[in-house]
Amino acid sequence: MNIVLYIIIFASKVFENALGTLRLIVVANGKKELGAILQGVIALVWVIVTGVVVVGITEDPLKIIAFAVGSAAGSYLGSFIEQKMALGNNMLMAIVDKNYGELIATEIRNNGFAVTVLDGNGMDKERNILMVVVTRKKRHNVVDIVKNIDQEAMIVSENTFTLYGGYQK
Repeated sequence: MNIVLYIIIFASKVFENALGTLRLIVVANGKKELGAILQGVIALVWVIVTGVVVVGITEDPLKIIAFAVGSAAGSYLGSFIEQKMALGNNMLMAIVDKNYGELIATEIRNNGFAVTVLDGNGMDKERNILMVVVTRKKRHNVVDIVKNIDQEAMIVSENTFTLYGGYQK
C-alpha cells in the first residue's frame, strides 16, 4: 500500500474536478477564453492521473477509491468556490404589495441599484413587480431591502447577462 500515491491521486482529482466545476461557470458567464485555458489544464491533469490509476489497477484497487473520492470532493469544492466567487448576474423579480412598491423601488435606487416597476394583478390584490439586474455578490442587498419593507413579498431570481444597455452597479 502506497499512501503517498493515494494522496497524490486524491489531491489531483480534487484539483481537476474543482477546476471543471469552475470552468462550467466561467463559460456560462461568457468567458470562453478562460474556459478554454482551464479545459487544457483539466485535460492534462486527467491524462496524468488516469494513467497512474490504470497502471497496475488489479494489483492496487485502492487507487480507484482515491480517484473516485477525489472526484466527489473536487466537485463539492468547485461548487463551494464558485458560490464564494459569485460570478455573473441575477435578474431579481420581487412581486410586492402595490402599497409598498414605490417605497421599495425608492429604497433600492437609494442604494445605487436600478429598478423597473411594473403594475400587476395578484390573486386577491394589486401588485407591483420590481425588476432588478444585480451581480450575484450584491443580490442579498436587494433581497434584504425588499424583505425589510414587505415581509410577504415573493422574490424570484434567475441567472442572466445583459445583451445591451441598461444600468448596473
